[in-house]
Amino acid sequence: MSQANLEIAKRVIDAFNRRDVDAILEFVNQDVEWFPAMPVTFGGGALRGREGIESYIREVSDTWEEYRVVGQDFRDLGGEEVLVLSRIEGRGAGSGGLVDAAMGQIFDFRDGKIARVRTYLDHGEALKAAGLAG
Repeated sequence: MSQANLEIAKRVIDAFNRRDVDAILEFVNQDVEWFPAMPVTFGGGALRGREGIESYIREVSDTWEEYRVVGQDFRDLGGEEVLVLSRIEGRGAGSGGLVDAAMGQIFDFRDGKIARVRTYLDHGEALKAAGLAG
């Protein structure tokens, strides 16, 4: 199952980069919790289910002219977790400001689908959250 989980994480990142909500929803549980890296924008908590993902995609599209996640290191953490160390590449809408920053995500799986996504703006924080550092 772990290879399948790695593949699902890759597909969800690809779908996110295309802003394809329906493709994301194929790979997540209906009650998925998505914790974005900058939760203040979304009221400080998790985004839940279809509405949460739609809201997140809309916010990203409104805020960024270009925004994509470039997965660099996909790790099976055993059990039902996948760690992805990546970079964010983006250009702000309006400002045109460029962003190239580290990001890490932990995908938690349940019943072969993603149940929770935890996002960090630092590889070290993601590694620590995964129990691999500190």
